[in-house]
Amino acid sequence: MKYDTKFDNESLLVAESVLTTANGYLGVRGNFEEGYGEGLESIRGTYLNGFYDIVDVTYGENAYGFPQTAQKMLNVIDGQTIRISVGGDVFSMDSGKILSMKRSLNLEAGYAARSIHWQSPKNHEIIIDIRRMTSFKTKELLMIDYNVRSIGYNGPLTIESTIDGNVRNYTRAGDPRVASGHGQLLEITSAFTDIQTGILTAKTTRSGLEMACMMLHDIPMQLFIEDNTITATRTLQLDDNDECHFTKYVVYTDSLRHDHIIDSGLDIIGMVADKGRVYWYNRQQHYLDDFWKYAKVDIEGDDSVQEAIDFSCYQLLACAGKEPYSNMAAKGLTGEGYEGHYFWDTEIYAIPFFTLTEPEVAKNLLTFRHRTLDQARIRAVELGHKKGAKIPWRTISGSECSGYFPAACAQYHINADVAYANIQYYLFHKDLDFMMTISYPVIFETARLWMDTGHYGPDGMFRIDDVTGPDEYTAIVNNNYYTNAMAKYHLMWAVKLATVLEEYDMDGWNRLCDELDISTNELYSMKQAAEAMYLPYDQAHGISLMDDSFMLKKDWDFDGTPKDHHPLLLYYHPLAIYRHKVLKQADTVLAHFLLDNEKGSVMKRSYDYYERYTTHDSSLSYCIYGMMASKVGYPEKALHYFNKNIRLDLDNLHHNTKDGLHLANAGGVYMNLVYGFMGLRIKEDGLYLAPTKPTCWNSLTIRFRYKGTLLTLSIANDIVIESQEPVTLYLYGTSYNVKDRPLHVPVATKTIS
Repeated sequence: MKYDTKFDNESLLVAESVLTTANGYLGVRGNFEEGYGEGLESIRGTYLNGFYDIVDVTYGENAYGFPQTAQKMLNVIDGQTIRISVGGDVFSMDSGKILSMKRSLNLEAGYAARSIHWQSPKNHEIIIDIRRMTSFKTKELLMIDYNVRSIGYNGPLTIESTIDGNVRNYTRAGDPRVASGHGQLLEITSAFTDIQTGILTAKTTRSGLEMACMMLHDIPMQLFIEDNTITATRTLQLDDNDECHFTKYVVYTDSLRHDHIIDSGLDIIGMVADKGRVYWYNRQQHYLDDFWKYAKVDIEGDDSVQEAIDFSCYQLLACAGKEPYSNMAAKGLTGEGYEGHYFWDTEIYAIPFFTLTEPEVAKNLLTFRHRTLDQARIRAVELGHKKGAKIPWRTISGSECSGYFPAACAQYHINADVAYANIQYYLFHKDLDFMMTISYPVIFETARLWMDTGHYGPDGMFRIDDVTGPDEYTAIVNNNYYTNAMAKYHLMWAVKLATVLEEYDMDGWNRLCDELDISTNELYSMKQAAEAMYLPYDQAHGISLMDDSFMLKKDWDFDGTPKDHHPLLLYYHPLAIYRHKVLKQADTVLAHFLLDNEKGSVMKRSYDYYERYTTHDSSLSYCIYGMMASKVGYPEKALHYFNKNIRLDLDNLHHNTKDGLHLANAGGVYMNLVYGFMGLRIKEDGLYLAPTKPTCWNSLTIRFRYKGTLLTLSIANDIVIESQEPVTLYLYGTSYNVKDRPLHVPVATKTIS
């Protein structure tokens, strides 16, 4: 993917996020190795997924149950700096003359590249080709590759390469999406060398975590230590039309994953250097060949769309944790927005991609909630519940990090979101062992909270009061439709799966019942609550009602709101927003997408009604309105929202891409294609498809995994479905068996009933 970088500061900051190289453990922003010129701001960042420190949460007025501390992802030791000079002129993008420059992110081979044709202030001319890669096969490895070619220059080439412990987190006051304090949280504990390897170790201020960073080059270097920085230098002779090549290996280890951070790091960096750069490029290529076999979505007819889709899928892979110690932050490993916290974004917007393409990654992301279940149980008690678990709204290590309860802690729907992702994974893969050991304990413990949160009203309906739904512009309401509908689904499946697991493994089920204290009476009470769940409905408009109070509020003055006053949360007091009919993002419409639980006509009228009030100030919104536009029969709107969806970060549509990519939006790109245009739904009785396609595309092809087999679905003049193994599915509601030859079916027109 070619990426044109302008040299204004905003464009450089956005490029740092877009050109991040990451592998799920290690993320390095796309900074210039040599740095920027004077007066330009850079968010120079390197991050380890799940590596954090603890900071105090400050309140003007405290209250019982408010989190007193939070976790914060750290900007760790900087290993990317390399400076070169020719004839005494230090290469910099703001000195001399840039005759040409190209930047790219190779999505097939897994590295970022920069090529510069530079004329120095003394008129020495060189071409510099730089590649950097974070390895998917050896997660601790960052590799930076330089090739310098002379054009008419004969003289010395000096290399200066560092690992720098003088790092801080980025802060910005006034924006709740970015931290405003606690920048310096990492303390260097040692700096030393081992032959040609430079080693820095550090520890966090309060969490007790430790890390090491070490560098080694594939050419001999002289090493110096000064002020928490290790510098490696070498001067070579560069002749006319000659070229010089060198590779820098940087390895990161941490005490979460490594028992001995120094010994482990030395073993890894020694192994890495022995195998050499070509080996690691080949390994990266092989890894991605396997990934794209299942994840590739093909669009014929629009190259820019194809590129944006590939970018989104790649970044999901690059930012998802692939071991038990981490998850996926809202900004992934591309920036410090939201302080590296994990949200519900993972379960609703990211895991669907991995469930269909990389099930092992999906299982790891789901396992994170099981690993932190005890902390969720503690949080439930803090919130006044007798038993059960409350999934934290924002977290890294498992405890709640959000100090703003109306918009965050009150979003109890995250319990159902986590359960939903587990249930969807089960329906696609029928992995009952995983369900027994990992998924069901999470599903059941989080379902318990609904029984304590809700109550039966005088009409016998089960109601849930004082919660906030996905729309954060509508807070602390009774009977939020999304929350109630998802809770109903959650409770129903907690009961259904109990029967499934008992039939699958009686002994295992009995052990689980003993462990979780599950009783028949408790399961029956969940069944009753699900059947009696109150789902608000507005008779006059024929729509699902967002909550008990929404229709009673006055309309927001959209015409009177300046265009530059978005997102509203940065310009208006929360109460001013809460008192109006205005939505930050999809809410009721999101429930209809996930659950497909109402008549088509109700969903269409609801879509029409809520769309007019939705600002899409959240990056989670475009994809949902795009998918539902496909479902309810608005092909032009479906394409409109999809185009917003795919360009959100590439075009910086929300003006905060510098703080990191919107990973949930990237997940939404894939969902828009698979669940929107292809109309895919997984239900208890099987796989359902209702494909359509924008007329401006010649064809659309997706691949995904279903019950252990690879399915390929294409739509052009007709629909073609191929499967490696026999599979039964529903196409436009009609059952088909796909066996040893492709299935060809005409494209149908969707109808709404």
